[in-house]
This record gives sequence, C-alpha cells and structure tokens, in this order.
Amino acid sequence: MLGAMAAVGAAGVPGMAAAATPGAKERTVPPDATKVQGVGVAVDDGGYGLRSQFETEVRTRYPTKTTESSWSFTPLQNSIGMVTPSGLHYERHHGGIATIDPSKHMLYVHGMVKQAKKFSMADLKRFPALSRLMFLECSGNGLTEWAKPTLKTVQGTHGLTSTSEWVGVPLSTILNEAGLKPGAKWLLAEGGDAAVMTRSIPIEKAMKDCLLAYGQNGEAIRPEQGYPIRLFVPGYEGNMSIKWLRRLEVSDMPFMTREETSKYTDLMPDGTALQFSFLMEAKSVITYPSGEMLLQKPGFYEISGLAWSGRGSIKRVEVSVDGGKSWRDATLHGPVLPICHTRFTLPWEWDGKEAILQSRCTDDTGYVQPTIKALVDERGLSSVYHLNGIQSWKVAASGEVSNVHHY
Repeated sequence: MLGAMAAVGAAGVPGMAAAATPGAKERTVPPDATKVQGVGVAVDDGGYGLRSQFETEVRTRYPTKTTESSWSFTPLQNSIGMVTPSGLHYERHHGGIATIDPSKHMLYVHGMVKQAKKFSMADLKRFPALSRLMFLECSGNGLTEWAKPTLKTVQGTHGLTSTSEWVGVPLSTILNEAGLKPGAKWLLAEGGDAAVMTRSIPIEKAMKDCLLAYGQNGEAIRPEQGYPIRLFVPGYEGNMSIKWLRRLEVSDMPFMTREETSKYTDLMPDGTALQFSFLMEAKSVITYPSGEMLLQKPGFYEISGLAWSGRGSIKRVEVSVDGGKSWRDATLHGPVLPICHTRFTLPWEWDGKEAILQSRCTDDTGYVQPTIKALVDERGLSSVYHLNGIQSWKVAASGEVSNVHHY
C-alpha cells in the first residue's frame, strides 16, 4: 500500500520519477500494452529478475531497540499456496546478518567422535543431497498475544513462520563420517554470527532428520537465512536451526547454553521452568479474511488459511464462523506433507452480521490445537514461547476484521 501511494504521489509531480516498490522496477504503464513493444529480455533486471511493480508485500520488522537483535514477519495475509518466497521468509537475528565468504568457510566436527573432521563448502556439496519442503517457526511466534489481542494483522500475530524447499546434506551423513563414540547423546551446534548462537541438539534427532542446508527454493540460501550453510532441525523451534553453522561438538550431556537456560525456556506458574521444550505443536490460522481487512459487502467469500505441525502431517482443519459454537471441515489443498505448511479453504456466505472466525487443526498423531485459554490455564502468563492457541478474528457488521480473544 505504501509503495502504491508513493507511486501515485510521485506521478503527480512533474519531472519526478516514481519510487519503485521493493524488488521491482517502476515502469510506465501504456494505455494499451498490445500497441507497444514490451521490455526486452535482460535489459534492466540485472539478469536476476524482478517482480511486478504492483506487488508490494514486504516483511515488517518488530520495533526492537536495535536492528541487529530483531525479527521480521512474513506477510501471511497475502500468501499464496504453501511456499514462502525466499525474500519474504521471516527473520530472527541476535547479532545481525553475518557476511561470510563461502570459499573460506569451514564446518568443524569434534568432541565424542572417532575422528575430528573439518569440511569446506565444496566438501559438503560432494555428499548426496536431499530436498524437503518444511516449515520453520520461531518459538516466539505470537508472543504478544498471550494475555490479550495486541497486534492487528495476521502478519504480526503469526508471521514468524515460513515454508521453503530446503536442500542439503543429511546431518547423519556428516556425523557418520566422523563416527560417534559410545555414550554420545548430545550435539552442540554453533553459528558464525556475532551472537555465536549455540544450541544443544539430541543425538537421536540429529541422526533422524536434521539437514545441513545450503539451498532454499532453488538457489543458495540467503544471507539472512544463514548463507552459506545452516542447520535445519525439522519441527523444532526455529532458533535451534543454527544459521552460519561453523561447529558441531558431540558430548554425552547438553551444553546448557544461554539460549536454553536464560532464554527459550518456559516459566511455569509454580516458578519452575520447562527446558528443552523443542517441539512446535500443531497450529493453524485463517489468513483471509484476517485482521485489518474489510469485507465490502455480504455474500460469498472463501475463507483461507495455513496449518502446520512439528509432529508430522496435518490431517484435519475445522473452521467456525460463530466463535466455536459449530465447526465445519475445511478442504486441505495438497500436497499435504509432514512438517510443512498446508493450505486450507472453506466456502462461506457472509450474511452481513457480526461473526467470529476461528480454525483448529488436528495432526496425524491425534493432537488437536487448543484454545489460548487452555494454554494460559496450564502455563500461566510468565512465558512468551510456544503459543499455538486458536486465533479469533471478529468480522463486524461493517465488514471490518479485527484481532480478538474469544473462548
């Protein structure tokens, strides 16, 4: 919207060039595109390509004190299908985006291994790779929404999750190259950014499905996603998927890093804290219609949203338009993959009266998405992580959509 307004404003000033929207180039729109030649191939896109000047979706940054320790949200309200464009994938950084030369980058593997190893990027790319579509989600996704509805759009309430195609070497391949010693139970993953992010990973998980990812959506992962290589821990909280990965240390016990003691633990009402609460539970959200949107008039609308689970695949999504009094099964749009966003839709005839829209999902383990109230009753309000409660959107008689809590 801001990009469009800027373009309109600039167009009204003689001699002033219109401002291009991010990722685009502003071009003059002819009265009839069939009467003039279009832009030539590779004339002004640098050989990489541009999106249309009329597309304005961007990530939005949460206003933290510094830009280096901050995060940005994926615009889920305008998402199409299940895959997130690399340029719109959410970010979370603790020490800014590292700039690393891949030709000089090394990954070291040591500790309780039979032979310590180091791998260059060229070494890693010699191993057989695999490709998987998987979601990533920050455990702080929705952290503002525990006590009361706070942020106005689905981008703000749920935008710390994205799905990409990730390509890389199975972590088990590299650990087998080094050889695990008897008694090895944990793995320390360390990043090469200014925060030197470190997390402990259970060996069972490391050997099961973790990935050393160097590709994202058909190209090299972007700097903000950990270029030239990141660890990807499927279904677990996002900060465990260490970016700019430089070191793996094997041990017989967890390493008790800052990010799993003072941070990323869940403080309970009795004063104890849940530690190593890795899993991102099943979750869904309606992305259309959602907060800050306006339904122009009564009539037909297709409710649309996303569902995902760190446990596995989504098996069912139900939608309510009356605040949970009744539920209808939504259609799941394939492919429905494990640990991946799943698109769901439901036809709805809005009668012009006030409505409360909700969705709840069930995964293939039988886990059912809970209400926010159920989570608060169990965990209290001292923790900000792992909020996967049912989101409610209120549609007013005027058609205005807002973020509400409704149980």
